[in-house]
Amino acid sequence: MNILLLGSGGREHALAWKIAASPLVAKLWCAPGNAGIAREAECVALDVADHAAVIEFCRGHAVDLVVVGPETPLAAGIVDDLAAEGIKAFGPSRQAAQLEGSKGFTKDLCSEFDIPTGAYRRFDNAKDAVAYVRAQGAPIVVKADGLAAGKGVVVAQTLPEAEAAIAMMFEGAFGSAGAEVVIEEFLSGREISFFALCDGETAIPLASAQDHKRVFDHDKGPNTGGMGAYSPTPFVTGEVHDQIMARIILPTVAGMKSRGTPFKGVLYAGVMLTAQGPKLFEYNVRFGDPECQVLMLRMMSDIVPALLASIDGQLKNFDLRWYPDPALTVVMAAKGYPGDYIKGARIDGLDDAAKVEGVEIFHAGTVAKDGAIIANGGRVLNVCAMGKTVTEARDRAYQAVDRIKWPDGFCRRDIAWQAVEAEKG
Repeated sequence: MNILLLGSGGREHALAWKIAASPLVAKLWCAPGNAGIAREAECVALDVADHAAVIEFCRGHAVDLVVVGPETPLAAGIVDDLAAEGIKAFGPSRQAAQLEGSKGFTKDLCSEFDIPTGAYRRFDNAKDAVAYVRAQGAPIVVKADGLAAGKGVVVAQTLPEAEAAIAMMFEGAFGSAGAEVVIEEFLSGREISFFALCDGETAIPLASAQDHKRVFDHDKGPNTGGMGAYSPTPFVTGEVHDQIMARIILPTVAGMKSRGTPFKGVLYAGVMLTAQGPKLFEYNVRFGDPECQVLMLRMMSDIVPALLASIDGQLKNFDLRWYPDPALTVVMAAKGYPGDYIKGARIDGLDDAAKVEGVEIFHAGTVAKDGAIIANGGRVLNVCAMGKTVTEARDRAYQAVDRIKWPDGFCRRDIAWQAVEAEKG
């Protein structure tokens, strides 16, 4: 098969690495890709937002399958446009992608189909939103309704923080994404990421994972797109896993189907393990970044038949196999991220770092220039490792991090600390 992958981040490098390993692949392109992806696929300078250009490329290169990495083209309806031209594409339709594209859409779906989630209200003006927050008290969660690159959520510990977040969103900090604001109950518990592959009718679970959203050690600092992850998480026991599938994932798939907007693709549930059981706090409609990196390392099965089964409605007879060993990834980011950060610094030592046993390095924000690797984004590298235990995987990942020479980069030093403590007993 000829396959085109869309995207340029660490998630897409992990997908490219996994897809390239499939015996079903004759040719793999990635648009626009990055310096790391160029080792797995031919990178092409296509504007992913230009659907006509993507379709023209597919026609001209006999592309059999398009795999869409990021959420923005999904929300813009690229899968619909490709399907209309008879081109197979992995990912949800524009209407189904509203599960990520609109926080309010998801909360309303939960309400309609009795999916456990926090109490909420939707607002289109600051005055009513502030009045609601004052009536509810803090801590409380303020979210921009639309897509804001993982940064449109403020967990406000105090009323002034909540009011400042409301003002910031309605004043346009996230553009049109903040034209409507969702305010919801603060859920206390342990946050985990749960992934399921869906084909419009049914869903099969992928491995569990745990992301680390805050930028600094000990979960301090602002939220980011994710500073590290590991899989599996010991906090998703067999019982918790079954509850999430039965109460959250399967009712969502059934609800979307009954609404006439069946969901195909990856459903990524942000779940809080509360004292009352698992509760959904958000949906994403694509692989998580950086969770995708650890899932791809642990996936034993060929990914390509799984993607095709999702598109073709064939998942009910499908099974995925996983390596039992844990995988972990540490995100190396440019100093200043998630605020203003420096681009253009040279990164050395990557080949040396990759020699550490069990280590795989995925590029997130890099470009190649005159034979050197240059930092070109906020989150720049994903240093991943596998091990017999989470502790071993973590030790290997940080050993590799310490071989990378990039003074303008930084990372969290406590990825998977909860699981490491659990292993110590």
